[in-house]
Amino acid sequence: MATTLNGHKLFDERSLVFELGSIDRDSIDRSIAGLDGMMAIDLGQRGRVIKQTGTLRAKSYAKLDERIGNIADHMDGYAYTLVTNDRRHFDNVRIDAFKTSNRRISGASVMADYEIVYIQLLVD
Repeated sequence: MATTLNGHKLFDERSLVFELGSIDRDSIDRSIAGLDGMMAIDLGQRGRVIKQTGTLRAKSYAKLDERIGNIADHMDGYAYTLVTNDRRHFDNVRIDAFKTSNRRISGASVMADYEIVYIQLLVD
């Protein structure tokens, strides 16, 4: 099974790594007149950061730029569904950062390393 973002296979499976952050909680601390100390109001779960790193390959620099552009098109503020190659589902993920580095020629193809930072907005 391939890693997909909203059903689109955008990534190469070689050297693909996911790093899951912990689910964050939020709260509000308030002081109240006549109360010694603080009152904490739990606001519940707030999501988590998911980092994806890997390498993109293509036959030419133009095709590599096209693949990079297809991923960058998903940096639109909308929430997507990420399904990993080991069948883990992450609903409501938004791409907050996408960067590439180390563009190079490797054999008959060109490649670039990349990192994507997702924010999973709601965690079930």
